[in-house]
Amino acid sequence: MTEFDIAPSIENTKTATLIHPTVTARQVDGLLVSVGTRSHRWIIDEPTHKGGTDLGPTPLESLLGALVGCETVVLKLVADAIGFDYSGIEIDCEGTADMRGARGVKGVRPYFSTVKMTIRLTTGEEPKRVELLRRNVEQRCPVMNLFESADVEMDIDWLTVPKSPA
Repeated sequence: MTEFDIAPSIENTKTATLIHPTVTARQVDGLLVSVGTRSHRWIIDEPTHKGGTDLGPTPLESLLGALVGCETVVLKLVADAIGFDYSGIEIDCEGTADMRGARGVKGVRPYFSTVKMTIRLTTGEEPKRVELLRRNVEQRCPVMNLFESADVEMDIDWLTVPKSPA
């Protein structure tokens, strides 16, 4: 381990701990899709100018939502594991995709080429501790690693916002 790594905090066994999340989807009408898992339901749709009803996020917006949600959850877990003190996190995220890929143009991928994230963390922790947190969050976030494995260029800015004195 380097000075920036922390030991696995859940299980450190030689056997895999597999999970099997499942979702279901059904077309409601046109491009409106109802998605569900466990006791949760949400919708995915397209804007009206693309033939949808704009009642929910697009599939690509949903992917970005999964990314920032995962980053936030993993950050909390890593912060707890290392005793990192923070009072808030805000993430802005923008993806760039060439829609020609989704239209079938050969050689153009139908998913994001780049994703830019700005993470604003309210903390009084030292820069070295912020770097420890950042490195471990980015290493452990399943959704970020999926994006990186798909060769999506990830541009991530970690900014600290001073914690207000109590």
